[in-house]
Amino acid sequence: MGTFKQKIFQSDKGYIIGLFKIKNTDMESMQDYVNKTITITGYFHELNENENYYFKGEETVHPKYGFQFNVKEYERVKPEDKDGIVEFLSSDLFPGIGEKLAQKIVDVLGDKALDVILENPNNLMLVPKMGSKKAKTIYDTLVKYEESHKMIVYLTELGFVMRDALLIYNNYKGNTIDVIENNIYRLIDDIDEISFLKVDMLAKKMNIEPDSIERIKACIYYIMKELTFKTGDTYLYLEDIYKNTISYLNFDLDMDYFQELLVELNGELKVEIKDDKYYLHDLYEATNNIVYKLNYLMHKETTHYDNLDAHLHELEENNNITYNDKQLLAITKALENNVLIITGGPGTGKTMIIKAIVDLYKSLNSYNRKDITDHIALLAPTGRASKRLSESTNLPASTIHRFLRWNKDSNTFAINEYNPDFSHLVIVDEVSMIDISLMDSLLKGLTNNIKLILVGDYNQLPSVGPGMLLKDLIDSQTIDTVHLDILYRQKENSYIPILANEIRNDDLGDFTSVKDDYTFIKCGGSNIITNLTNVCKQILCKDYDYKHFQVMAPMYAGVNGIDNLNKVLQSIFNPPSKEKKELKYGDVIYRENDKVLQLVNDPDNNVFNGDIGIIKSINTTMTKSGKTEITIDFDGNLVVYQTKDLGNIKHGFIISIHKSQGSEFDLVVMPITQSYHRMLYRKLIYTGVTRAKKKLIMIGEPEAFQYSVHSNYEQIRKSDMIDKLREVCIKNNS
Repeated sequence: MGTFKQKIFQSDKGYIIGLFKIKNTDMESMQDYVNKTITITGYFHELNENENYYFKGEETVHPKYGFQFNVKEYERVKPEDKDGIVEFLSSDLFPGIGEKLAQKIVDVLGDKALDVILENPNNLMLVPKMGSKKAKTIYDTLVKYEESHKMIVYLTELGFVMRDALLIYNNYKGNTIDVIENNIYRLIDDIDEISFLKVDMLAKKMNIEPDSIERIKACIYYIMKELTFKTGDTYLYLEDIYKNTISYLNFDLDMDYFQELLVELNGELKVEIKDDKYYLHDLYEATNNIVYKLNYLMHKETTHYDNLDAHLHELEENNNITYNDKQLLAITKALENNVLIITGGPGTGKTMIIKAIVDLYKSLNSYNRKDITDHIALLAPTGRASKRLSESTNLPASTIHRFLRWNKDSNTFAINEYNPDFSHLVIVDEVSMIDISLMDSLLKGLTNNIKLILVGDYNQLPSVGPGMLLKDLIDSQTIDTVHLDILYRQKENSYIPILANEIRNDDLGDFTSVKDDYTFIKCGGSNIITNLTNVCKQILCKDYDYKHFQVMAPMYAGVNGIDNLNKVLQSIFNPPSKEKKELKYGDVIYRENDKVLQLVNDPDNNVFNGDIGIIKSINTTMTKSGKTEITIDFDGNLVVYQTKDLGNIKHGFIISIHKSQGSEFDLVVMPITQSYHRMLYRKLIYTGVTRAKKKLIMIGEPEAFQYSVHSNYEQIRKSDMIDKLREVCIKNNS
């Protein structure tokens, strides 16, 4: 228990950072902090300065701000003695009530003054010189104070965690109980962070009928979301929605009734229905927004630079480079057009062209260092890709989420259509990884006064989220696109770019012969671990650097899957030692010096999905929080994790090809076997091969590799981006 002293930060979702003075505690680890002020964090409906509270939670250590107490549950300490009531009534909670008036109230109404006021507000009129207006203010404030606390207790007892309870109460205030009891499924519509599955579980506790119209409509919408993000489709067909909804509900529905409910969802702007296509409204709007923004840029007046050829020639001389015709075309169009796509495989010079565009744009506009920061935005979907972009241009680069100032708690972007960024040149790399929603958010956050250059490899894997943006934009043939097709990243007896080209064209040459930058070690699936172990031991004897070397595979499961091979490789690259501390998490042992992979975006700590780091220390004793702390070094960025955070990382000795996208490594080792059968297809294997810059070692069965190259399996996603782009362009040209 203690006194809340001061707010340092408060978000619009009720997250508060503040100062709290501890009076007493039953936590042994907190005894040293009694009569001291600490930093507290957590979700609160309201915290009033100089008011007493009971807090329940746990100690944490923020990597930047140090020791904090994270509050999970809290309760106001209602003042019971006269001095406490005087202090309470004269606090900031009751504006215009000074200490003298508060003392008079207590003198007249006694040490049960608060209860007496709540029983009958007219009791306040017994206090000398008490006006009716002031009495009403005191009563209303006290009622609101009591009501909010009761509502929060009601929600937490129902089964909502504190954060969700606050979100719900802040949304509905005094109507909270009415909303919950009349239609609990309304929460899903009004509050993004409340999930259907959570509400559906609580609805069963409340004995809500399983065939209620509110439940069925909420279920349909949930199923549409699940299908969309599972398949990557931007629209669905009726039969698929119906079949999956029935499967979840576990009872039959009349098809006509089902379609009526979809029409109702359409009227509620949750679903769009166009002919036989059913869209989530947000995705439908996102597609349209992208189409119209790109169309506007394409038809906006272009830029003309005098003597551009002379500037290009000067750039070649300064950099001692001779650009080929396609590269010169890409640079020229990037400077003149308002929107351009540059695509090509590895070794075709995409990175070199980005640098040339930036250098020439700076020169043509006579930008100083501040101008560059203000007017040029270099972006990529992952942390590693943005870092590579920064290294190649010698300029700051950012993830798209960081650029748009993503708020993890609210899942919103501070840079948006109402608060846009004013960059003039925007270059986005690794566009094949970007889904429809993220591109929509990016375009909303940019003004119309931009040059937008989209760079990516047409043949790589599509985004995790819905759509196949880069492929659709190129296939529409409506946006000016430069295809880079001449290989440059090769020396004599170099093979990686050639192999990538052969995979792309399904025309394999002698891929088992040894080259300077490529080796295929033939072996059966049962011998992959032995050969992989031997190769890794050889690498370890040389100048092993976790940043520049990576093993990757298509699948997690099985003997040759990622999960098992990570344990094998851990024993090679980081075997147990008395000098290294360990921590068991489930069936995984984390050890100091382990290589790990970040699985989620965490902009607060500047670490993102796909980033690779090393465990620098595991501290189980003498921490201020009293909890085990794991410090991970992400290329100089030290991030502190606790045991509860370990679900955000995996071992990174071997990673999936999907997770490698957006990254490049000097040396890549890749096992290939028929046991990966369902994940062996051309785009996946192409993506893996093209992660290697200097050396690629394949280990396994040649026939498995051949099968993957010949398999053009690709779940073609349902998307009407191409049709919409062409339709808009036809209208503009007519």
